[in-house]
Amino acid sequence: MNFHTRKWIKPEDLNPNGSLFGGSLLRWIDEEAAIYAIIQLDNANVVTKFISEINFVSSARQGDIIELGLTATHFGTSSITLSCHVRNKITRKSILTIDRMVFVNLDADGQPVPHGKSEITYVKDRLDS
Repeated sequence: MNFHTRKWIKPEDLNPNGSLFGGSLLRWIDEEAAIYAIIQLDNANVVTKFISEINFVSSARQGDIIELGLTATHFGTSSITLSCHVRNKITRKSILTIDRMVFVNLDADGQPVPHGKSEITYVKDRLDS
């Protein structure tokens, strides 16, 4: 799994209990996962179709640095499925896992369209082409 994004937990990210607000974390994950899908599918028109069970394993507190990890686990005809793991950057303690996030590749009219991809590609490989 590649960890793409780091976030520093600030006061505005906290819930009334003083821990990371789950809604903030889910917003960050959805945004990062969409960017990952866009890059993998070479198309800025993707939408979140499905997010499986979200397992909050532990919490984060103000001042913690967390990192979001994503990997593509399946390429469908017009979709890409990702898994996600969020952990504390310093302690490596797991904060959250999501087994499946499905994004759909869309055409200019907002309809699902085949993307022709079948495996993860990396920027370094695209630059060599």
